[in-house]
Amino acid sequence: MTAAEFDVAARTGDILGESPIWHPQTGELFWVDLRRPCLHRLQPKSGTVTSWPMPDVIGSVVPRAKGGVVVALRHDLHAFDPQNGQLSRLTTVEYGPPQHRLNDMKCDPAGGIICGSMWDYGLHPSGALYRIDATGDPTLLRGRIAVPNALCFSPDKRTLYFADTRKGDIERADFDPASGSVGRWSTFVTAQAAPGRPDGATVDAEGFLWNARYQGGALARFAPDGRLDRLVRLPVSQPTSCAFGGEGLKTLYVTTATQTLNAMERAEQPLAGALLALDVGVSGLPEHSFAG
Repeated sequence: MTAAEFDVAARTGDILGESPIWHPQTGELFWVDLRRPCLHRLQPKSGTVTSWPMPDVIGSVVPRAKGGVVVALRHDLHAFDPQNGQLSRLTTVEYGPPQHRLNDMKCDPAGGIICGSMWDYGLHPSGALYRIDATGDPTLLRGRIAVPNALCFSPDKRTLYFADTRKGDIERADFDPASGSVGRWSTFVTAQAAPGRPDGATVDAEGFLWNARYQGGALARFAPDGRLDRLVRLPVSQPTSCAFGGEGLKTLYVTTATQTLNAMERAEQPLAGALLALDVGVSGLPEHSFAG
């Protein structure tokens, strides 16, 4: 395990920071605090952080081609306009029990959204993975999921990655970038491949997958063949997700959490809940935007 130079990009004290995403149109980083709940935006040139309270738990955020972003609130996807702070419901992804909520999501090359649902805190494997097309229609991709995470795509757009954090394996499936259809799933790396559990992930320009290892205090970089290429130590035990951004997409932003930490652990981890920024010597790939 190696250490990495890092900066503190934002001291937001997130309970459960999640879903960092670099907006390709505005050059800003968005992320969420699922539990507070709120949406954050970092404008890197000035260092300004803006936060908007949300009316319900917010699982994730993705860019929208028409402007603004799309946020996952409980069972629904909403468009959000940072200019006026207005929410507008786009579609209901799942008519599940009230204990269910949406979690990780990413836009796909076809302009749709891949989004996971779960019983909050992953108490039951009753969640699912959906694809929402530009018209807002959801299609069920798979069920019996506890905690959906690690959604990201290979550089050629033909492989979709996914992890059920409770299960621990990172899986992959063939993806058709024209139609948005997903093929059969197979194991990419096993649960024992790195410390902690697999949380959010992204893919760099060399095709290597970066994965936040929740309760493992590290980022793991996996080669396209599944080999563990690098393990980067972090100053927090609960990194939750990661995304490339900044000039040339050369900065790896990492969200973190304070939830489940006791008073002693919080004292030992003063940067828990902060947004970290790392130079890992490789650049990322531009994110896709929702076409709806």
